[in-house]
Amino acid sequence: MNREQKDYILNFLEQGVRFDGRKLEEYRPIKVERGFSENAEGSAKVTIGNTEVLAGVKLSVDEPYPDTPDGGTMMINVELLPLSNPNFEPGPPGIQAIEIARVVDRGIRESESIDTKKLCIKKGEKVWSILVDICPINDDGNLFDASTLAVVAALQNTKFPSYNGNIVDYKKKTKESLPLRKLPVSCTVIKIDNYFIVDPTPEEEKKIDSRLTVEVEEDGTLCALQKGGDKPLTAEDIDKMVGIGIEKSKELRKFL
Repeated sequence: MNREQKDYILNFLEQGVRFDGRKLEEYRPIKVERGFSENAEGSAKVTIGNTEVLAGVKLSVDEPYPDTPDGGTMMINVELLPLSNPNFEPGPPGIQAIEIARVVDRGIRESESIDTKKLCIKKGEKVWSILVDICPINDDGNLFDASTLAVVAALQNTKFPSYNGNIVDYKKKTKESLPLRKLPVSCTVIKIDNYFIVDPTPEEEKKIDSRLTVEVEEDGTLCALQKGGDKPLTAEDIDKMVGIGIEKSKELRKFL
């Protein structure tokens, strides 16, 4: 981003508004749609402004990890396609895709959102394994928050397939839902100079000094934090950003 564009953004922030007319702590319109895929056990599409993210859930019966013989497993993958942003390249996941996957994964794990013990079929031998795929179909900024919202909504939408003890019948879905205990959401707060904003556009993301993704449970408990950007944050900055994240999480949670 050239200097003229930076000054253009800062000129608006100094007046307490964004160049798209929003307030500093205002999200673009948000929409959550569940059950868009018949093939997945659970799915959701989240739209934040022009950003669109799909999340799909597949369930399978696998062996548990040695350190958790009586608990189910979960894996989250992110695929950033050139279709959604010309800056994305096909091939193995890059740094951005890996970071998004880890941030979403951490919020769900640290909040203990899923009761993994109830995913155990036979201790040490068989458990349900959850595979979540995240695929942005249009990247217009703020993939962190959109991805978290999409994954949690998809987990809410998930139904177990029919299982007779040996074979999983993916053509038949039961009425049994995932054992969800908590619904974490994330709010990513951006610092540009001395200003703090949420739900950044691509132009604003290019100008960030620092970024803090705040993942919050229903009662306001923090379950994860992820810092990004090149510049450090002071204790005052972190306190301010966490406060914004907790407050805005209440707004995001309404869509779940």
